[in-house]
Amino acid sequence: MASTMKAFVVDKNEDVFERKIVSVPLPKPHEGETLVRVVWSSINYKDCLASIPNGKVIRNYPRIPGIDFAGIVEKSTSSKFLVGTPVFSNGNTLGVTSDGGFAEYCVVPNEYLMPLPDSLDLSKTMIAGTAGFTAAQSVLELLENGVVPDRGPILVTGATGGVGSFAVALLASLGFEVVASTGRRNRADWLRQIGAQEVIDRLPNQTKSLESEQWSAVLDTVGGTSLAAALASVKYSGVVTACGNTGGVELQTTVFPFILRGIKLVGIDSVNCPMDAKIKVWTWLGQTLNAKYWDFLVGKTVHLNDLPDALDEVLSGSAHGRTIVSIG
Repeated sequence: MASTMKAFVVDKNEDVFERKIVSVPLPKPHEGETLVRVVWSSINYKDCLASIPNGKVIRNYPRIPGIDFAGIVEKSTSSKFLVGTPVFSNGNTLGVTSDGGFAEYCVVPNEYLMPLPDSLDLSKTMIAGTAGFTAAQSVLELLENGVVPDRGPILVTGATGGVGSFAVALLASLGFEVVASTGRRNRADWLRQIGAQEVIDRLPNQTKSLESEQWSAVLDTVGGTSLAAALASVKYSGVVTACGNTGGVELQTTVFPFILRGIKLVGIDSVNCPMDAKIKVWTWLGQTLNAKYWDFLVGKTVHLNDLPDALDEVLSGSAHGRTIVSIG
């Protein structure tokens, strides 16, 4: 095995910020850790923030970003992960306080790793990644709160993004009528390919506390004014999940949707999800997503050397679907 590896590294020293593909020493696993040869990774919004000077994601520098990866075990201190075992990981502290998946190898705590469910392979885990996992969490929350297809359409905001597009496809796989909200109407045909039955513009920035009832549920990936507008139009006893803040962190609303329509607002956290629950979500995702949607959900496949441009594209909002990274 070589003593070095190629990695995408970000560094900040006073006011100087750098990001580059460089050769770095191969990491060594300590007790309780596993060394994985990375085959696939993917780009999530948090990775984009990690790649810019004021993203407020990286806790200490230098750092290798990449909150997701899938690969093959090279060395491990755990009998659970034998050499040659295909594994993957998403979330936790990867790419934030510890080095992540934008490198040829990654050392992680054993408790961060998951074996592949029977319904998934290495590439599919990264087509989904944290974005797909978050979408699956959100859809499961809707189901567990009694949302069923015959109650009417479900609205998905930020539908061309990673979480939004996976949510559209998962809901369509379950037989729901899906309305996709996006500011990029040129992607309407693609949204219909992944299961949307109707495509609408972004929700208005200003609404009344209560508008006419339209949605049986909302899967919001945007936050801010989008979430406030969505809440105003949910049907009686409807459910809204919230998992994103690209539209802002403040929520300007009133208690009326909650006390006059009995609406539930459910927060989604993909980072600190317990491992047993995480494995159940991943297994459910692989079993639920209709096979015809996997290829459509991949917006672009890039190589490690192409990461800087690909990160900028996702951050600007010009990408659609999932950008996956071929590393191995």
